[in-house]
Amino acid sequence: MKELGFKNLLRSINQARAIRAGKHKPGRVIRFEPIRLKAVRRKLHVSQSEFARFIGVSPATLRNWEQGRTYPEGAARALLAIAAKRPDAILEALRAA
Repeated sequence: MKELGFKNLLRSINQARAIRAGKHKPGRVIRFEPIRLKAVRRKLHVSQSEFARFIGVSPATLRNWEQGRTYPEGAARALLAIAAKRPDAILEALRAA
């Protein structure tokens, strides 16, 4: 790594430490509004295990999403957004697959 790149990396790390310690505010904050997964799953009348199998994730991953420890990304997030709006359509499509 070139010296300038290394200095920039160190500066970024020090900024991150200062933000984490509460000494500085971040330049931007991205807020994610989680999909209400449990409500979606209940609309579909399926268990966590069934729903996880339908969407191709492990039951542990689904639990983490429902409890807000992690968040779905990419295609999973899009699929869950559709399921929230049209649970009947998504259930029909997933059962046929």
